[in-house]
Amino acid sequence: MGLNGTLAMASRSLEVFSAGIAVAGNNISNASTPGYIREELVLQPSSPYAAGGLVFGTGAEAVGIQQQIDQFLEHRIHQASSDSSRAETVEDIYKQLELQLQELGEDDLSTSLSTFLAAIQDVVNQPELPELKQLAIARGEELATGISGLRGRIDELRRAQSNGIDLLVTEANRLIDVVVSTNPQIAKLEASGLLQSDAGGLRAQRYDALNRLSEIIPVNYIERSDGSIDLFSGSNYLVLKGSYQHLESTAYVDRGVQVQSVTLSRTQSGVALTGGELGGIVEGRDTLLGGFVDQLDTWSAELIQQFNQLHSSGEGTSGFSSVMSEHTVLDPTVSLNDSATGLTFVPQHGSFDLKVTSTLTGLTSTTTIQVDLDGLGAPGSDTTLNSLRDAITAASSEVTASIDTQGRLQITAAANYEIRFSSDSSGVLAALGINTFFTGTDSSSIGVSDTVRNDPSLFATGQGGGPSDNRNIIALAGFLDNPSDGLGGSTLDDFYEQLITQVTVDSSTATTVANGFESFRQSLLNQRQQFSGVSLDEEAVKVLEFQRSFQSAARLISTIDELFDVLLSM
Repeated sequence: MGLNGTLAMASRSLEVFSAGIAVAGNNISNASTPGYIREELVLQPSSPYAAGGLVFGTGAEAVGIQQQIDQFLEHRIHQASSDSSRAETVEDIYKQLELQLQELGEDDLSTSLSTFLAAIQDVVNQPELPELKQLAIARGEELATGISGLRGRIDELRRAQSNGIDLLVTEANRLIDVVVSTNPQIAKLEASGLLQSDAGGLRAQRYDALNRLSEIIPVNYIERSDGSIDLFSGSNYLVLKGSYQHLESTAYVDRGVQVQSVTLSRTQSGVALTGGELGGIVEGRDTLLGGFVDQLDTWSAELIQQFNQLHSSGEGTSGFSSVMSEHTVLDPTVSLNDSATGLTFVPQHGSFDLKVTSTLTGLTSTTTIQVDLDGLGAPGSDTTLNSLRDAITAASSEVTASIDTQGRLQITAAANYEIRFSSDSSGVLAALGINTFFTGTDSSSIGVSDTVRNDPSLFATGQGGGPSDNRNIIALAGFLDNPSDGLGGSTLDDFYEQLITQVTVDSSTATTVANGFESFRQSLLNQRQQFSGVSLDEEAVKVLEFQRSFQSAARLISTIDELFDVLLSM
């Protein structure tokens, strides 16, 4: 190799070692930058050449600046991030639910229920005292308010989760836009031939977007030969060549609350919710909180129905001059146990007693009203609201029954007469809301009847034995201990206790799962840090190595310069 070739080799070496110092310096500068991926100057020997019988090397050349990243590890991190984010979100929703239940405080439903039963027991002991009846009714109102209040708080939690969905959709779309915008920039820069650069800054920006996006929804990607990527979530594409699609949220009503579903803007298919915060929110909102609402509604409906069935078969110390049903019947011409009636509580085959008492003489006439719902006999023979009205009107000349335009049954006594009810084996009075204590059909609508609240003498404590008769209130005091078919054979007390216990157990399980996923994710991130992170000590050593190499190359150039001077002076 001649002096000119050696000089060219030394000059090229200066450029290589200068680039090495720049890359190491860039790593040192970004050592604390979140998401930064360590870069490395890739060197290879230059092509040799033959001169005579000798083959000379031509030094080293830089072929690229390459990020130190393990793509397989990145995919595992994205999956782990999706799993961990989903589990953490579900855990957080469980904690919020436990907070709303307030079972460790004094405002929980268990306390309200116990207080209500204690007030009823006081009436059992002294049924003739109006103030004790008034207190029991007030405690019933507190219980109903507690149930509806809990339902309202759960509904508000579900609305809050839906608001979170809108925020996540907006953020996910911004991250998708980052991938869309950086794809062509990376492809253009890496095609420029400038040291065959891997566009480290842009790639780091895209990796950051992918990492955060994987925490929102499950994602995976395939890198193309030009450096751009195709991005997928489940079986749906988010970015594919030059095409992309955003996430869209659509509002709908579920369990009385406006919530959002998430679809993709072009294909209109649902977004994969197997992981990520979005999947955790939807699971927490619909399965966790929605499931709790379903259970609370079931329990509340049974509480209303069981208490009302007992109450409707009893009597207060005074009767009704007129009473109207709380619930409406959509079609008064169909059997009362037909779903077309729209009744939540379905009556059965049986009967009830209608008592008509003269307020002047105290004489009472009792008529048994048959409720034929056995499905036997001629078509149309089963009791409808119309036929029930007719049967009540025919029972006594002092009583008339009518149906208003909304489908409510009204029973009215003539002047100087009162109406009472007893022995309802059909449950039709409770189903229609006649002589009942609670109103509503579930946890969102439960309340106490205005009729009873405004006139405590209508609180059905007895069964016709006078002010001291406590036979019906005794039955009411034990309603929590009655097994219910609607609760799978459990009592109301046991069902609620099991519901709260299950929430506590599931919450603890969710915490364990979330901690497990997060530990696994952290272990992968630690591996990534070891492979892709910046070590200041290693980079300092590299700077020193490149510096020494640069000095040696410069010394070589100085020596060649001296040799040229010798040649020129000869």
